Amino acid sequence: MNKFNNSIWINAGEASGDMHGAMLARELVKRDPGLRIMGMGGSDMEKAGCELHYSMQMINLVGFTEVFPKLPSLLRLFGKIKSVWKRERPKCVVLIDCPDFNFRLARIAHGLGIPVYYYITPQIWAWRQGRAEFLKKYARKILCILPFEQQFFKDRGVDATYVGHPLMDIIPLSDLDALEPDPNLVGILPGSRSREISSLLPEFAKAAEMLAGEFPDLHFSIARAPGVREEKLRSFWPERLPVTICGPDERYRMMRRSNVIMAASGTATLECALIGTPTLVAYRMAPLTAFLAQKVIKVKYVSLANIIPDRLILPEFLLHNATAENFFEQVRQWVAEPHTASAVRSELSELREMLGAPGVASRTADAILEDLHSI
Repeated sequence: MNKFNNSIWINAGEASGDMHGAMLARELVKRDPGLRIMGMGGSDMEKAGCELHYSMQMINLVGFTEVFPKLPSLLRLFGKIKSVWKRERPKCVVLIDCPDFNFRLARIAHGLGIPVYYYITPQIWAWRQGRAEFLKKYARKILCILPFEQQFFKDRGVDATYVGHPLMDIIPLSDLDALEPDPNLVGILPGSRSREISSLLPEFAKAAEMLAGEFPDLHFSIARAPGVREEKLRSFWPERLPVTICGPDERYRMMRRSNVIMAASGTATLECALIGTPTLVAYRMAPLTAFLAQKVIKVKYVSLANIIPDRLILPEFLLHNATAENFFEQVRQWVAEPHTASAVRSELSELREMLGAPGVASRTADAILEDLHSI
């Protein structure tokens, strides 16, 4: 190991990766105060003491149409990172999610003889399972955050360790458990992307109007995702129907206080599940995209709240089934027949146990440093 400096490079490409990278950086330095943490990330990693060589905003791209015109600058960026690694010789590189960028870095690090650890791997078990072969070749170890991923990777010859899910550290579950749900509050999580908000929030609003007509005591609250303006959300909501909009910092309390929730598919539905609130999962996409997705996706469900236990706990309304009428019928049942909602809450309590205890960043740091010492 004497050919390496006492440094570790962490590479994050978006907001959640920046947050997880910061938590990991603190745990690594706690174990080795002389360790330098370098890398690519954002403000969270910077606050954690990471020497940021590049901002994650440089790769915050979505889709081919955005990547293609910036391809020359991205290729230059790969070259710059490679030069830094040649000069600094970090003990290892920790890649966090963001496969379209980080897979290229894995290949570069491997070529330089620098060990690669992949933390929060892309969900290749859902599609593009052939990528497991790539990880087998270029990553020294996978740090999994979903309980079934460890066996998935091991079956394909990839060294993998399950460390638990970071949400168990992020969501203040013990504080939230002390809050009593409001039987008349319906929460709405329309997502963070413009397209999902514009396609789902009008349907959620129509369902809310139908519910308000049958249950006059109901009231509604929308969780605003970071970067989404309140005016945008209200533009899809009828003025005649009162609604409160809570900011990102209040979303967990709103999830807990809600009796039931209508939500766009994504991490938020797993958050709702861990908090224990019955939630319907909605997802829409363009017809051609949906057709192609159905050809390659290998899982039965879209929500991790259903994928992890491998059974349908949260009802899913996908594509042409994501309609106001279907949302209304589901929420109507939960409100009119409280025992059905209670049954969902009971099943959700088991999900927490499946995801394990808090301390994910701590276990990840231990796994990385112990493996490095064995080299």
